Amino acid sequence: MVSLIASLHVLGLNLKQRLTREETGATAVEYALMVGLIAVVLIGGLTVFGPQLSTFFSGLGGQLGIVPKVAG
Repeated sequence: MVSLIASLHVLGLNLKQRLTREETGATAVEYALMVGLIAVVLIGGLTVFGPQLSTFFSGLGGQLGIVPKVAG
């Protein structure tokens, strides 16, 4: 019975150490996941709305008198 109590006590101490230790690695992984998700959303949005955005900014540039530079 004493062995069981000692085992539970050690298990409790290990659990306390795991819950209170520094978790900077997990934070870095969470930030990386958020950055990846933001990138996916931006790429998807530009793919879907790209032609409309191009038309909008071309019209806006024309109204402001800005001549677009042609690549090449």
